[in-house]
Amino acid sequence: MTLRMQRRGLAATILVSIVLSGCVQAGPPLSGERVTDRERTQAQEALARWAAAVEAGGGRQRFVPVGELTAQVGDWEEEVGGNNKSALYAGMVQAAVVLPTEMPGEAVVRWDDGRTIAVRPISAQQALQALVAAGDKSCPTCVPLRVTRARLSTAKLLTSRGPATTPTWEFTLKGTTVIVTRIAVAARDAVAVTPPPWDPNASPAGMRIDSASNSVDSRQVTVAFTGAPEGRDKPCGADYSAEAIESDTAIVVIVVTHPNGAAVACREIGATRTATASLARPLGERTVLEVTQGLPVSVVLAP
Repeated sequence: MTLRMQRRGLAATILVSIVLSGCVQAGPPLSGERVTDRERTQAQEALARWAAAVEAGGGRQRFVPVGELTAQVGDWEEEVGGNNKSALYAGMVQAAVVLPTEMPGEAVVRWDDGRTIAVRPISAQQALQALVAAGDKSCPTCVPLRVTRARLSTAKLLTSRGPATTPTWEFTLKGTTVIVTRIAVAARDAVAVTPPPWDPNASPAGMRIDSASNSVDSRQVTVAFTGAPEGRDKPCGADYSAEAIESDTAIVVIVVTHPNGAAVACREIGATRTATASLARPLGERTVLEVTQGLPVSVVLAP
């Protein structure tokens, strides 16, 4: 289970609690009707960051991981769960033994449709360093997790072209049966981008998309996201459209909300919705980005 999945699970629990408690929101939960200038600016900035990331990776987009690259296998035991969960989020993980520094031989990333690419794995020590660097440093009082063993294995990972089996380091920890994993692919073989710092006082505009679907030669892309459970014909419902802002290396899809607009009390609950955007040219090898942070999403490619 990835750290992102854990956080989404917490958000879902909170959402269900809100619904069951009968909390309501005056008026429709969403607004929109058009793409804003702020959303267009964010999209252009995201495209510029992505172009720079692709160039830094040698101009190729063969392998684009989606989501967090650190995950865990198993659940924390009750007696250590509080500390260990926070410590992992914070990146407080230390080696209790000397980890291998040798670079393993060439490995393979294999997609579910049979496509493969050769990649160069990083060492266990480099993977642990990357895991620590990715932490949010949010728990300075946590007791660090102690790595007692490292093993090169494989794991499923979401990418910009769907799930792929990827070389992964598995770290055994002292005092728990949970295994922590970190992707083992060298940065030079994977395209990654750093989003702008999150400002809680100035949240980014737009609606985050979760995934997309497309055929490589199609001039349309369909995106999935969380929206109103019902359509615009219902008092608390909404319809959705989408617009794509394009570059040579990526597209940013902006979802536009068309709410009912009735002045009624609506429950704060969401459902998976979709919208389709037209493209100036087929998607090809380009990556689909969401507008809020400019991060890649997974695309399911139809035949």
